[in-house]
Amino acid sequence: MEIASLSPFDKPPPPVHVAIIMDGNGRWARARGLPRVEGHRRGAEAVRRTVRAASDVGVSYLTLFGFSSENWDRPMEEVRDLMGLLRFYLGKEIDDLHKNGVRFKVIGDRSRLDPDLVKLISDAESRTENNTGLTLILALSYGSRAEMVNAVKSIAMDVQRGTQSLDDVDERTVSAHLMTCDIPDPDLLIRTSGERRISNFLLWQLAYAEFVFMDVLWPDFDASHFDEALADFACRERRYGRVHG
Repeated sequence: MEIASLSPFDKPPPPVHVAIIMDGNGRWARARGLPRVEGHRRGAEAVRRTVRAASDVGVSYLTLFGFSSENWDRPMEEVRDLMGLLRFYLGKEIDDLHKNGVRFKVIGDRSRLDPDLVKLISDAESRTENNTGLTLILALSYGSRAEMVNAVKSIAMDVQRGTQSLDDVDERTVSAHLMTCDIPDPDLLIRTSGERRISNFLLWQLAYAEFVFMDVLWPDFDASHFDEALADFACRERRYGRVHG
């Protein structure tokens, strides 16, 4: 019996916002007897593939956890290599991102970054801010607990100044004071490398996201893995705490 293939119109819509914890660069390099920086270089190639895959399927927002606030405690040489790769990526890739209509945005604590890197980020954001394709968000020097502490402080200052009533503070108020205030919450979180944790990443925003944990190491991640995660997501029933009949 011949089974008709699904037309593109039969496919479920993709998630609006996909977040990814890109894990496994160091293990990928170690398994091959290579320095860790080589794993990070190959990880940058996986970023390129993933941005293309997300754009191709119609994802609107893609957030990548590039460097956490805790990662500053890694060996200085590795941090220097990672920042050098970021400089290279911004210098080399922004032209293509802009040409393809991608809007680029960074969330995180920029005060710890070198001034030249902050300028590269600001220039990339300004150059692409009017693009209407995929929004690519890079979480850099980012920690979700610190983000929420800063949001609470900001709300407290508003209350103290009298511009915000304490009785009116609600979930929308908190969301409006986060770094992601202009970005919808993620629908899907993907973490590679087989780890099953979220590592201080978007703790508030992931409240109702679906999680997909994959054993593939990040440098090996490609469009087929992205499609697999989206297919898993499409099978989920999202109830948001409610009961469906």
